[in-house]
Amino acid sequence: MDQSSESRRPIATRDAGWARRTAAYLAKQGVTPNTISVLSIFFSLLSFLAFYGDLYYHTFHWLWMILAIAFIQLRLIMNLFDGMVAVEHHQKSVIGGLFNEVPDRISDTFTLFGVGLLVRDMPYGMDLAYLAIILAVTTAYIRTLGASLGSPHYFIGPMAKQHRMAFVCAGCIVAIFYVPVFYYVLIVMNIGQLVTCWRRLAKIVAHLKQHNS
Repeated sequence: MDQSSESRRPIATRDAGWARRTAAYLAKQGVTPNTISVLSIFFSLLSFLAFYGDLYYHTFHWLWMILAIAFIQLRLIMNLFDGMVAVEHHQKSVIGGLFNEVPDRISDTFTLFGVGLLVRDMPYGMDLAYLAIILAVTTAYIRTLGASLGSPHYFIGPMAKQHRMAFVCAGCIVAIFYVPVFYYVLIVMNIGQLVTCWRRLAKIVAHLKQHNS
């Protein structure tokens, strides 16, 4: 993990006491930011397994949904701590940029594919999940491409990473009573991600024109 202050996603939780104490503890124990980034993949894989488990073991449906929420939140917490340990505790790595971006794309894929499994029998259910995965990668690609051209990192939504995961978690709560909600979650998510791509592109274009005219 290697993040400068301007390339860090704004997260209010970063200033919370429990987050600072935990990050300090991890740094003291020698846990590297890159290791924490890889752990985010592990928790997103567990979220996929929770969705997969729900697919075949309906008796514990409510439990699978709670587990999915828990693992998604743990993935996001790993995304929080890797940056904190890297920046606040001076453990940046020359390959940290790769660990900053690649695990997130893998994590999104696991979770969104899992969501798609639960609506695979609905019209274009898995296609919506595949599209959500593609657009999740595209939103990040646009942001990082812009940064490579000299633009700031734009983390704006309406369907940035944290928004997508919050939306899936909200869907899990509703799905305890109505599983097809995930179908509509994916539709709205895809529309939101298209808007996100457009907004980020517009910001990047405006910045590049302003600073290169």
